[in-house]
Amino acid sequence: MRVCIDATPLLLRSAGVKNYLYYWILHLRKLAGDRAILAFPFLNDLGELHHEQSVRGRWSTFARLVWLQIANLRGNPMLDLLGRRIDLFHASSVQVQNPPRNTRLTATLYDMTCWLVPETHLPANVIASKRFAERVVKRADGLIAISENTRRDAVRILGLAPEKIRVIYPGVAEAFFDTPPEAIRQVKQKYALMRPYILFVGTVEPRKNVDMLLDAYQQLAASLRGAFELVLAGPIGWASRSTLERLHAKPPGVRYLGYVPERDLPALTSGATVFAYLPLYEGFGFPVAQAMAAGVPVITSNLSSLPEIAGDAALLVDPRSVQETRAALERLLLSPSLRAEVRNNGARRAGQYRWEGCARASLEFFEFVSGI
Repeated sequence: MRVCIDATPLLLRSAGVKNYLYYWILHLRKLAGDRAILAFPFLNDLGELHHEQSVRGRWSTFARLVWLQIANLRGNPMLDLLGRRIDLFHASSVQVQNPPRNTRLTATLYDMTCWLVPETHLPANVIASKRFAERVVKRADGLIAISENTRRDAVRILGLAPEKIRVIYPGVAEAFFDTPPEAIRQVKQKYALMRPYILFVGTVEPRKNVDMLLDAYQQLAASLRGAFELVLAGPIGWASRSTLERLHAKPPGVRYLGYVPERDLPALTSGATVFAYLPLYEGFGFPVAQAMAAGVPVITSNLSSLPEIAGDAALLVDPRSVQETRAALERLLLSPSLRAEVRNNGARRAGQYRWEGCARASLEFFEFVSGI
């Protein structure tokens, strides 16, 4: 069986989807071999994961993206040439709008945010996602949903047949499960983190709800803010001007680190006292799974996929309630025993989010769809 996976996000500035594809393809190849798992467009060498830039050089990236734009023209048979050499093409992103028509087709369903909370996206993202649903998702022979919540939303909103969708949870990079104390010390020194800290990791965009977290932190007692910093790590997405002004104003106790390289994230996460992540919607929630794997007690949203992913291994709050979030922060910061309980529950639950298991289940899914 030969499977070609659309890996276009590896050429772009991307966060969760890029993380998913990079580790997914690596582990699929580890199980099935490089010849069985191809990466489109012409990405045999995945390079080093960096969310802010392409895994290839500037001109190599430009040439591939231009080629893709031509291939995306309606009726263009260019990708059918690829289809002759493979048993299945997997569409992973909205960048591929005209997949091969002469081979089996599958795709990944990440979330339905462009339908449910379109106001948190750029208009171009909403248009591209809905076009992808019509041109690719609805004609696919099979679909992978990264959570049961995403599967239910897709069935309800797009009218998809439930039996066509298989839920396969993504994994967490192994570095999060066992971070050496020396690595934590070095990262704290690198970012000048001298005090215990509450950590948020994610792109600064409306859906990540950063303003609410800032409000909740600022409502903590002065003694708690004096003892614990709020550290935010992640690139600027399409955040509002007011959010950016708050971050750059450097409120007392708040540290905005900007983009943190992938190699530093396990240690930065492991060094936190509490991990706080309160998005308005998530298809899976990589930061939550990573924090649980790192043994950090988590506070997260009580909606979308997050109760499914975190289970009883996190404090769940209404992400629109500053009062609930502040109260959850106070409970964890003031109670070492509660932190230990939540941390231990999270570490146990994170064991089900392993890339090897994800890759094995995905190969079984591809074999089923392709009939091989």
